[in-house]
Amino acid sequence: MSQSNVNVSLERHLRHSLEPVIALIDDRALSSQVAQHLQTESIPYSVLHAVSRWSRSPAGSTLLAGTTSSPEGKFGQYIPPDEPEKIALAKKNERKAITAIVNGVLSVFGSGAAAWIGSERTNWKQEWRVLFALSVGTVVAFSEVVLYILWQSRSSTQPRARRPKYIRVTKDDSDEQPRQLDSNDEAPASGLRLRIQANSNNEE
Repeated sequence: MSQSNVNVSLERHLRHSLEPVIALIDDRALSSQVAQHLQTESIPYSVLHAVSRWSRSPAGSTLLAGTTSSPEGKFGQYIPPDEPEKIALAKKNERKAITAIVNGVLSVFGSGAAAWIGSERTNWKQEWRVLFALSVGTVVAFSEVVLYILWQSRSSTQPRARRPKYIRVTKDDSDEQPRQLDSNDEAPASGLRLRIQANSNNEE
């Protein structure tokens, strides 16, 4: 059985939804079909499909002009995703932080073990040797924490935007060809003529 031959029961909520649509449909044939089937207990699926196609047409879409979805809802501010460069920089800083923590832990245990082994020839008791190793490890751990805090605060500061560098290009006049003198242009004064003009200017 094709969908065009299928009838759909015309429930009350469907009838109430289709009644105001009749006056809005600009297709008279479709509007008359909907009005005709609203008087019965069922409506063909093809008619409902035609109404659905009309709602997606430009005429039906204009009914939603200026409307907003869920006007009563308060949605959060849209935060765009970070740029790939920022994501790569964040991952790089994360790897550096993990490396710094691992190096700090190894430094603490290494310094404590070195202090324990180094105090073997001091003829100290085991308690003093343990206390000495713990003291050295504590000092190294404190210094590593301070260094990590300084590194973290330094890396968290925003880098200053670099000003773009511009290269000033000067025009080279050596490539310009000399302009040829026309018959109306006067030749530049030179030699005796130049001295005569200078003397006449001085007399004036």
